[in-house]
Amino acid sequence: MIYLDNASTTPLDSGVLEKMMPYLTASFANPDSQHGAGREAALAVLNARDTLSKIIGCKSENLYFVSGGTEAGNWAVKGACAAQSDAGRHLVVSAIEHPALIESALDLRKFGYEVTFVNPDADGVIQPSAVADALRGDTAMCAVMHANNETGVIQPVEEIGAICKKAGVFYYCDCVQTAGVLPFPVGHCDALGLSAHKFYGPKGVGAIYISPTAKINRLISGGKQERGLRAGTTFVAGAVGCAAALECAVKSAAENNAAVSALRSSFEDNVLREIDGVHVNGAGARLPAHSNLSFDGCDGENILFLLDMKGIAVSTGSACSAGAVKQSHVLKAMGLSDSRIRSAVRFTFGKYNTFEEVDEVVAELKSAVAKIRRC
Repeated sequence: MIYLDNASTTPLDSGVLEKMMPYLTASFANPDSQHGAGREAALAVLNARDTLSKIIGCKSENLYFVSGGTEAGNWAVKGACAAQSDAGRHLVVSAIEHPALIESALDLRKFGYEVTFVNPDADGVIQPSAVADALRGDTAMCAVMHANNETGVIQPVEEIGAICKKAGVFYYCDCVQTAGVLPFPVGHCDALGLSAHKFYGPKGVGAIYISPTAKINRLISGGKQERGLRAGTTFVAGAVGCAAALECAVKSAAENNAAVSALRSSFEDNVLREIDGVHVNGAGARLPAHSNLSFDGCDGENILFLLDMKGIAVSTGSACSAGAVKQSHVLKAMGLSDSRIRSAVRFTFGKYNTFEEVDEVVAELKSAVAKIRRC
């Protein structure tokens, strides 16, 4: 298989798995148990938290383990609004956010909250001025991601964070796509989230940073884990794997980013040269892995199917929307035509891809597009 869906998930790094294995086998104890085995597990979690916090640039007591980016986003939206319900019942959310943020905001409408969705410009960028215009005196929180998961377009989060800070509005920055690729904007937001399986770590674990000055309520009630703010038995092996994966990703970020960017550039250059009627969706600063392309006269689902038959894995949007045949809310918010949205395919590269694979994908893609256009 040629895997070009790294924005959906990345393969688990073998070195990360090796560090996780002791806590999946012999050192299996509950880290909240008082015996020696429990203390051993608790120490592993403590060390993992310290490692992550040093990389992110925060204190360890302000970092909490969660199940991933979806939980982090839900906690930020619902927790911030619950803590500030007396101050206002209005949210500002970018229209290109991950479904976890958009659906969380829509959930709050049932409880009397208003939501303003801010559209990007034609290049896929959320302009800070548009966020400033959307903020109101009763705005409880704002969410604008660090970079989009479909187009890879990087957002001006520093400026947006400054606007929210001046207005006294809680700002959440989804860093799921940028963790291990770009520096964390920890000084510009009240909370940020990440998910380990996006940077060659395990699925089912992530982390959320919450500023010590932020007002936020817990999302999951129960035991006193995570300083009483996130109940549930800690996934020890996951925490260890998350820290190991991010540490590895950050150490090799410059090298990996350059290599992945070269693969993406070669791919796009060849596709644009070999196939007529191709459009790149999202302009300006993009993450090195992402290439979102539309093909005139084609349906993206058909391209995906034909490539899959050849053992090539790609995507037509967010994996969390898989199974639902509908337009990309990201490309729609950018104002693209229905035909261009329907014909879009996302190719995302990773550290295990090669130039030989790029050449093979371009050849198979050219054949698939020609076949669809003949029908």
